[in-house]
Amino acid sequence: MKKINYNKIIEFVKNNNKIVKVVCISILILILLCVIVIIYRKEEEKQKYVEYNGKNLNESKYPGYKELIDELKEKHENWNFILFYTRLEWNDVIQNEGHSDNRDTPLNLIPDSPKYPEDWKCEIDIDKRFDNGTWLCASNKAIEHQMDPRNILNEENVFQFLQLQYVENAQTIEGIKEITKETFLDGESIANALIEAGKKANLDPYFIASRLIQEQGRSGTVLSKGYEYNGKIVYNPFNINATGNSSKEIIENSAKYAYTQEWDTLEKALIGGVEFVKNGYINKGQDTLYLQKFDVVKKDGKLYTNQYMQNLLAPESEAKQMLEIYKISNTVDSSFNFIVPLYENIAN
Repeated sequence: MKKINYNKIIEFVKNNNKIVKVVCISILILILLCVIVIIYRKEEEKQKYVEYNGKNLNESKYPGYKELIDELKEKHENWNFILFYTRLEWNDVIQNEGHSDNRDTPLNLIPDSPKYPEDWKCEIDIDKRFDNGTWLCASNKAIEHQMDPRNILNEENVFQFLQLQYVENAQTIEGIKEITKETFLDGESIANALIEAGKKANLDPYFIASRLIQEQGRSGTVLSKGYEYNGKIVYNPFNINATGNSSKEIIENSAKYAYTQEWDTLEKALIGGVEFVKNGYINKGQDTLYLQKFDVVKKDGKLYTNQYMQNLLAPESEAKQMLEIYKISNTVDSSFNFIVPLYENIAN
């Protein structure tokens, strides 16, 4: 191996001091530029939230949003809209939400009913029933329809984007009583408990009540009325861990979870369920009905895995119910925040 002549290198540096300085400075500038580009690209990939001001939405990149938001703002001046830049490609989102050969259980299900078009059933497992046997795998077309924010930015559906936080004086005892009237949650004590639970957890009590009725039906089930497990009566009105391919398996799994949590009264189950939703979803950035159904938030470092329910239509039905109660309690024009997801390269 040829020996390096350090004396010649030192001599060259001395004789060409200005050139060496220029070269070193150029290299440092190049390194700095590379670092800036890398940082810029990483920042561009980060999800971010920006309050909409009527002028800061790129209509060519995100077509169809602005007109719909402006129309809602015109009718409800106290409503605030937050643009959620997901940084996700629309086609990738639908592909990940859709069913595939390597997935045993679909992320999205629809009721087995003639009410829905034939092409809302996915081609994979088209005749297979899920959960209690009355649910079918949802097709990509159905998922696209339910996920496209532009189909939701209207009076009837926009509460899917409502930020589920407690708003002073917006949620009332009267509103809770209205939403729970003639349901398993009917009663003054439960209404007060729901308001207090929401206030304590900074969660919308109307959302809590709607979620409970969505999960249990208006009459409730054995999980809200009390179910015996291991010799103990337990309650699980939020249907937490209610998974399985038969009614018995679903109830048993949910009851087992309630048993481990020591939810031996409905009140304990309500409080525990609210904390579960808060810790498992709200604190992870999934603070709307839409985001609890479709996990497009990277806050926990994952996507498409942390969803509250498989029912593709659940956010729509819950949102309509919440809107109705806000109208009844005359608080629909309160200062609400609506978080609107923006996707890259969504079709016009």
